Amino acid sequence: MSVDQVIQSTLDRAGLKYDKKAEGRYFVTLPGTKKLQTNCWLIVREHAFAVEAFVCRRPDEAHEEVYRFLLRRNAKLYGVHYTVDALGDIYLVGKLSPASVTEDELDKLLGQVLDAADNDFNTILELGFATSIKREWDWRVSRGESLANLQAFKHLVEPEHPLEPGALTDS
Repeated sequence: MSVDQVIQSTLDRAGLKYDKKAEGRYFVTLPGTKKLQTNCWLIVREHAFAVEAFVCRRPDEAHEEVYRFLLRRNAKLYGVHYTVDALGDIYLVGKLSPASVTEDELDKLLGQVLDAADNDFNTILELGFATSIKREWDWRVSRGESLANLQAFKHLVEPEHPLEPGALTDS
């Protein structure tokens, strides 16, 4: 089977949504839970097969902590690693020899992209966007809007040691 056939077969077997943009160029949507979807390019070149997945835009704050987290995560990832582009946006990228692209290998690689992007997403947001999250929380509370999709960050807006009711008046 050609690399294109392996890619299409793997994506079809997994039931993934994808567009074949040209020979050897696939735009794949990986469904997640914390990060609702991860968009991923699969690109077949003459001497390399590449995967490139957008994870998150450039953090607003705590860049050093975010990038330290990503570098430490790189040591635990299979076939891909975190990188940043010229703007500081965060991606997962990987390269293989086209000859090593099998259905099993591609499945493992896509699984790693999904696992990393989905499971690291809230940590990246928490480190790099805490002020924005708090501001959004306050804005929603002031307007009576739903906080459902911010519940993972509730600990950022609650005091570390909330006072028990009556703690200031009891003696």
